[in-house]
Amino acid sequence: MSRGQVWLVHASNALVGGTGVVYGWMRYFAEPEDEFSIVNHPWQPDVQHLHVLTAPLLVFAAGWIWTAHVARHWRAGTRRGRRTGLALVAMLLPMIASGYLLQTATSESWRDAWIWVHVATSVLWVLCAAVHPFLPHPRRRTREE
Repeated sequence: MSRGQVWLVHASNALVGGTGVVYGWMRYFAEPEDEFSIVNHPWQPDVQHLHVLTAPLLVFAAGWIWTAHVARHWRAGTRRGRRTGLALVAMLLPMIASGYLLQTATSESWRDAWIWVHVATSVLWVLCAAVHPFLPHPRRRTREE
């Protein structure tokens, strides 16, 4: 992967993951100042919009590295980092699809279902994405080499 690809993947993960965590906290754990308010924090709508607007950046980054990283390591049979890499691949489609579907769901039950799928896949994605770059890589050289 090029430095630009690495930078974009990490930056988009940080932006989307960070705004998702902050939005989740605001939505489910913050207490509204006004008991009649429909939002729990004054910045909640803005953070939600930032999350939705930065998510396509992560989708683009994942697509951009597919050939240069994912497919290349899959074809080569690379073993190191495979568990977290496969978890990232497995979580990508349900995370993306549920993010879009929860915005368009018209029934409360479907919306709740998509929220659960989105939160579960996103939490696993963020955890794996945080660990994956630090696993030993077959082509990385140590300082002694």
